[in-house]
Parts: sequence; C-alpha cells; structure tokens
Amino acid sequence: MSAVSKTVFVGDSLTEGGRWQEWFPELEAVNLGVGGDTTEGLIERLDEVAAEQPDTVVLLIGTNDVANRRAVEHVVRNIETILVTLRNELPDARILLQSVLPRGREYAEFVKEINRHVWQFAATVRAHYLDLWPVMAEPDGELNPAYTEDRLHLNDAGYEAWLSELRPAIERVQDLPPASRPIRLPDLSELGNA
Repeated sequence: MSAVSKTVFVGDSLTEGGRWQEWFPELEAVNLGVGGDTTEGLIERLDEVAAEQPDTVVLLIGTNDVANRRAVEHVVRNIETILVTLRNELPDARILLQSVLPRGREYAEFVKEINRHVWQFAATVRAHYLDLWPVMAEPDGELNPAYTEDRLHLNDAGYEAWLSELRPAIERVQDLPPASRPIRLPDLSELGNA
C-alpha cells in the first residue's frame, strides 16, 4: 500500500515527554518537542519542522507563554504565524493544532481565550483543530489533578487521557486526502510593465 506516514509532533515539554513512536507504531513519528519552548522559540525553529517534510504536523504550543504572562493577543498572533508559516512551507501537509492545555485554575480564562481565537483561525489555513479542554480540565478550569503532579506536566494517566482524543483525531486527519497545492499567482511586480 502507501508508504508510512511521517508525522512530526511539535511543541514544548508536554510534546517532548511523549513516546510518540511507541504510541503510534504505524507512523514514522518524529518528536520535535523542546522543554520550555514558547511560541517565539517555535517560530525560530520552524525550518527544522519544514526540513522533515512531514505528511502530518501535530502541534501543541503556548503553555509556557501563559506562564510568562504574555498577552492573549501576543500568544494568538504567534500561533497564527506558526500556522501560516507551516502552511506556506508545507502546502500539502495535514496540520493538527491542539488547544493549549489547562494548567492551574488561575490561568483558565486566559487559556480559554487563546483557544477560542486559534480555533477560529485554524480553518483559514486548512488546519484541523483538536479541543483537549473537555477531557483534560476540571469544571473550574484546573488541569485534572489525576493527570499531573505539578499542575502542568502530564503523568501517565494524563498522557493516556490526551491520547484518547489525539489517536482518533490523527486517524481522521490522515484519512483525508492531502491538501491540494494552492495555485501560485505570478508576482505582477516581476512581470514588468505590460
């Protein structure tokens, strides 16, 4: 049948801590998670993502921006920049953007606001969106204490809860045909005066 799909998992320590190849043996899984990474850090290393030429990009970023008290608009703009850059660099890739995960309840409204904005933006660059909030958050917006020891990083139960949503999402995304290449219009400034 077809070649094994190369799937790049991109993000911060939550992604870095994942055993993606073990959890997705049917894929060629590449872990590009970097502990402590922010949206700015990821923007600076997007060429590393593009160089992998993945069939699918699975993205989770933003929680460290929240901890650094970046403004909602700042985080949203950076995630939008990441999505636009990935779409331009990888026109045929499937992109799955995941919602920023809950942390402590004091961050809940802030994180929900980021997620509302990026969810609306994702479709504009043909990216798919996976809302992890329902499975990961308590009613008050706290990361479910069963899934973490420090209100941020996930334990095995936390990764299992994440995978319960991520696995079917990746399967759905990869069942879709690759995005067709956008038609590139000529740059009129290069054509001279006609």
